[in-house]
Amino acid sequence: MNFQPVLQKVIQAFGQYYTIKTENVASPFIAEAEFHSHTEQYVLVRAAKIADIDSHEFVFFAEVPLLTQEKASELDCCAWNEGLSRVKPYYGHRNSDVALIIVADKIEEDVFQQIKKTKHSKSYYLSLWGWSNYRLMAYEVSTGRSVANRLGTSLKKLVRL
Repeated sequence: MNFQPVLQKVIQAFGQYYTIKTENVASPFIAEAEFHSHTEQYVLVRAAKIADIDSHEFVFFAEVPLLTQEKASELDCCAWNEGLSRVKPYYGHRNSDVALIIVADKIEEDVFQQIKKTKHSKSYYLSLWGWSNYRLMAYEVSTGRSVANRLGTSLKKLVRL
């Protein structure tokens, strides 16, 4: 089955709020999406600034014909490490989250449990400089089944597969 139309639908779901990049992306991925938000808090006038708050999200998209445990672990490790390499924590950094969306024609049964148990998180300077969380979702085109880790369940709703 051709999973290219499904992947394009998923990528387009992010297009409204994220910056999508399909060329010059990190090695095993076919597309990336980035979201950046900057907020300032101040009292009465802008000169009396209390805080700068920055929030970021890096989403990686992958497509594979058969998702095995080894391939899932490889993609998971690559996405988490690539996402963390882009994090620049400082006093105004709130969070920089990393997400991976895998579209596969077939997913092995043991991978479903592996994905549900996958979790990564990191705090910077005892969370005073923010944190990073990891969201993961995989979609099997041949059956229409999807699986996500605990934080990735919101991805299922976003892409509406």
